[in-house]
Amino acid sequence: MKPLLLLLFLSSVTFQAIAQTVSFYGSPTSPISSGAVVPAGKQLLWTSGVTAGVADSTAAEGSYARFGDTKTQAINILKNLEKAVKAKGLTFKDVLMLRIYVTPDHFKGNKHDYQGWFDAYAQYFGTKENPTKPTRSTLGIMALTHPDKFIEIELVAVFP
Repeated sequence: MKPLLLLLFLSSVTFQAIAQTVSFYGSPTSPISSGAVVPAGKQLLWTSGVTAGVADSTAAEGSYARFGDTKTQAINILKNLEKAVKAKGLTFKDVLMLRIYVTPDHFKGNKHDYQGWFDAYAQYFGTKENPTKPTRSTLGIMALTHPDKFIEIELVAVFP
């Protein structure tokens, strides 16, 4: 009788551990997940929108080099977000959702540089080091608060 009770207890603990993980779903070939299920009781970390810092402090205000292109800015933002989640005890493996706002790049004919964003994203998510593919929305908007900033990113992560 005791071995059976032990087996039932261990099965229950194992089931609870499995049930407590976030599950992502969607096409395995997509760089993002279609959705995610977060178990009840999980704590979330939400960030405000983050824009890039100065890429080249020696570059003149209003020059392209000052903040860089969309990809350069996105990498800058992702590095800063990575530090922010690390300060809370998390990694990019814990990222649940990203919301991205992309503005037209007036140095590149006023076109939204979505590919620059996609290339930066691919360095951090869906990789061998970080297989997590969070849910994501990428929105094309007219402008941010600074005319030379072309991308802003919000992040939601879930505590393990």
